[in-house]
Amino acid sequence: MKKQEINTLKEQFILSKHITHLNHGSFGACPKPIFDNYQFWQLKLEQEPVNFYVNEGMQHLEKSRNVLASYVNCKPQNIVFTTNPSYAINIIAKSFDLKEGDEILSCNLEYGALIKTWDYYCKKAKAKFVTTEITLPIISKEKIIDQFFENVSAKTRAIFISQITSSSALILPVKEICERAKELDLITIIDGAHVPGHIHLDLSELKADIYTGACHKWMLTPKGCSFLYINDEFKNHFDPLIISWGYDLNSNFSDHHELQGTRDYSAFLTIPTAVQFLKDNDWESVSRTCKELVLTNYEKTSSILNSKPICPINADYLGQICSSSVKTSEPEKLKTILYKEFNIEVPIMQLGNEFYLRFSAQGYNNQDDIDLLHQALETIKKQTNLLQS
Repeated sequence: MKKQEINTLKEQFILSKHITHLNHGSFGACPKPIFDNYQFWQLKLEQEPVNFYVNEGMQHLEKSRNVLASYVNCKPQNIVFTTNPSYAINIIAKSFDLKEGDEILSCNLEYGALIKTWDYYCKKAKAKFVTTEITLPIISKEKIIDQFFENVSAKTRAIFISQITSSSALILPVKEICERAKELDLITIIDGAHVPGHIHLDLSELKADIYTGACHKWMLTPKGCSFLYINDEFKNHFDPLIISWGYDLNSNFSDHHELQGTRDYSAFLTIPTAVQFLKDNDWESVSRTCKELVLTNYEKTSSILNSKPICPINADYLGQICSSSVKTSEPEKLKTILYKEFNIEVPIMQLGNEFYLRFSAQGYNNQDDIDLLHQALETIKKQTNLLQS
């Protein structure tokens, strides 16, 4: 994609022009046309609140759900909107029929907040949340799969794993892991927070029992728009976190989980506009260009940080985000200097006892942005002792 085209895309985002934004992965960024649609729904709600909540709102929500279901290829009756994947996994963990001694199998690369979620509910049931060790650097898919299942036991009830990890920014072979889990008669629960709009997602093909994804990251919707998918076998096994008007033994899955009293669900209604925006702007090509930026720059970023890539540098493991190990005793200070002195928004993330600098490439980024990051890191190396060799 030409630099001029990237600049044109950049103008469609609301992000501050004074910041080099290399952290799309954390909270996403919403283009103006989608944000305008968000405000349209908010205004419509405030202009006619009774009519919106009592009559029209549910019809609009159903339309949005149908569009999302088509986008991720599942039946609309198997998907509900949630504000974020953490909310979705809390639905699952809270109602999972755990017995004393049961185990949920996961790994050390998982998102910290959801480790806390599972750990809390497992302890409450006197069950165990088992985190198996996947070692870095990654060598092969087969090694990941073998390591993940090392701690499976007769007590294991389900697996929980990310399709794209958070701190380490790795694409994991979740389809193959789900296939192995089903052979062992285990329930498969997948955190796909970073997946929709980022890498190919076909829920009918993946065949996970339970899946959650964020739309406000790579699908570009406003914040607070995510989904929970549960297949036919299990969708009636999980209670909503909030029991309200939608809960009745004769009501359907979406009513159970979405009719929760007065709340602003305008973000959910932007899905049709977001999907159309992606189509109109040939986002598959945009995403492909961004992935090339990551693959082209990953090794240099790691080299500047005196580290080595944590995976083979190819599309099997890397999408539009990548993480490089950074040796520093003051990660927060390093992040602050990058932001305040160089106007670069990029996270320094912790995984175990290690820290990782993770940069994202989205349609508003180009090589100049990555060069600015590299120059800033080189300057910090020369002028401070924050980056250790």
